Amino acid sequence: MKLLTSKPALVLGACVVAGVLPYGLNGYAMHVVDIAIIFALLAIGMGLVMGVAGQINLAQVAFFGVGAYTTAILTTHSGYGFWTAAVLGMVTTVLVGLLVGLPALRMQSHYLGIVTLGLALGFVNWITNAEITGGADGISGIPVPPLFGIDLADEYMYYYLEIVVFGLALAFGLFVVRTRLGRRLRAMRDDALAAGAMGAEIPLLRMTAFLLASTYGGVAGILYAGLIRYVAPETFSLSNMFLLLAMVIIGGRRSLVGCVVGAVGLVLIREALVDFAVYAQLGYGIVVVLMVVFAPTGLAGIPQRVREAVSRRRKGDDVRAAELGPYLPQALPGDQSDESRSDSTPALEISHVTKRFGALTALDDVTLTVERGEIRGIVGPNGSGKTTLFNVISGLYRPSAGQVTGVGRDIGRARPYQLSLAGMARTFQNLRLFSQMTVRENILVVLDRSRTTAVWQYAVWPVGVLSDERRLDEEADRILDEYGLTAFADAHPQSLPYGIQRRIEIARAMAGRPKLLLLDEPAAGLNGEEVGQLSAIVRSIRDRGVTVVLIEHNMGLVMSLCERITVLAAGAVIAEGTPAEVAATPEVIEAYLGDSAPDGVSVPHETEVSR
Repeated sequence: MKLLTSKPALVLGACVVAGVLPYGLNGYAMHVVDIAIIFALLAIGMGLVMGVAGQINLAQVAFFGVGAYTTAILTTHSGYGFWTAAVLGMVTTVLVGLLVGLPALRMQSHYLGIVTLGLALGFVNWITNAEITGGADGISGIPVPPLFGIDLADEYMYYYLEIVVFGLALAFGLFVVRTRLGRRLRAMRDDALAAGAMGAEIPLLRMTAFLLASTYGGVAGILYAGLIRYVAPETFSLSNMFLLLAMVIIGGRRSLVGCVVGAVGLVLIREALVDFAVYAQLGYGIVVVLMVVFAPTGLAGIPQRVREAVSRRRKGDDVRAAELGPYLPQALPGDQSDESRSDSTPALEISHVTKRFGALTALDDVTLTVERGEIRGIVGPNGSGKTTLFNVISGLYRPSAGQVTGVGRDIGRARPYQLSLAGMARTFQNLRLFSQMTVRENILVVLDRSRTTAVWQYAVWPVGVLSDERRLDEEADRILDEYGLTAFADAHPQSLPYGIQRRIEIARAMAGRPKLLLLDEPAAGLNGEEVGQLSAIVRSIRDRGVTVVLIEHNMGLVMSLCERITVLAAGAVIAEGTPAEVAATPEVIEAYLGDSAPDGVSVPHETEVSR
């Protein structure tokens, strides 16, 4: 895997340009560049939380202010040295970031935006009126940061401090985005529900996103305090918040480099239009609207969109020419099929489970037991509660009554990511692949079984992260080869035929090496040949010792594949047994064919491979 997509020559060229840039600028221009770098840091933090993690954050300017004001207060009021105050300022900003992130645990979308905007307004109101912050007059007299005898009062020398910090911050941001933490953040952005079911610890990831944003905001605030040596409320106003938002949207919120380009570009344009400030604000708003409508991925996404438009026909031909490879089951070190069969504990036990949605009872006193190594079918008419049952088993819903145990724990109170990490995997009735990620990345999200609390490795042991990436890449190659998906590894799922997407979802579920696999209508939309392939895959998965429970309307597949079948109707179990026993049950025939079913009619049997 290439962690740095930029070519070494391009990186070297950028370093050379950054090094010689001050020699061609006057004092005022140098000041503008220094300010642009600070806004670029803010934009990177906002890009991480909004573009990469998908969390609406309108409090980035508050993080900026907390870092600047904490440094100013500690140096001028408490007598701390600049760098000691800076460290304490960073700690304070991170704590504030975690506090701001708390609402993300309970709400999303525009509600989260409203809350973070309210917090930003509260911060601006506080610094405008509090005595310790100097009120509207702000705080002056911040000391010049000492640095090995270098005169940082000179803005030319301060530029080199900023550019070093900026380079490290951008490299770290790109490192995060292109490794395991970034994949999980992007999976959460694309589909938080599916990401949780695949093992992503959504609450911790949301807090981590705000932690990253506050870290960049704090660094920018500290650098600003050292550069200007004066802080006042107008610097952290909502107008600057919306200017920062415009920078990220115009540059491209899903690209950190795009965020930097947007920040630097708008700072330079703002200085050029300083005499037309009112019209400039209106212009920013118009440009943002146009970008959202016509180029939602921002300036950074335009080259990619052009390339895709030019090569769409060729790529389409390549996809049609590529063939789905055969399924090649491979023995894995973690497979314990013999041990699984010798364990007499049920793989899944559901006892008197009821699920109500208001006055509607979706599940009514459901009881069933699935033995280890079994392929169990769950069937029933539309609206019988099958998917609701799966959602209860996989932790998406909590049962109103009853108990569910499986994968070694009480499922009823567990979160989806906890069940995934414990050994449960599932697919969805409607495909929930991560559309903005490649097939390989979809697999990698689930292969990574590390905990979000291991994020500290990014700061103190990045070598360990890189080592894990190489291991995960090797495992991803094996899974892609096993499921015949190697030819589609770098494609986005939505560009592929439906049958291939179904196999990707099964491969992704199996990447976590589950003990219990839930398949929700895996044959939906498949042709006869694909249904036959699916049957072989499911049997092979079971032969590895994985217990399989599937919901399916294709009765031919169910009758030929499942050892036992449970039939639901109106949320209750009306029959359970072998395929032959279920097919002969009058209640099942009535549920499928109605009261007018003629004598001797039964549900489809095993010879009907597909409908």
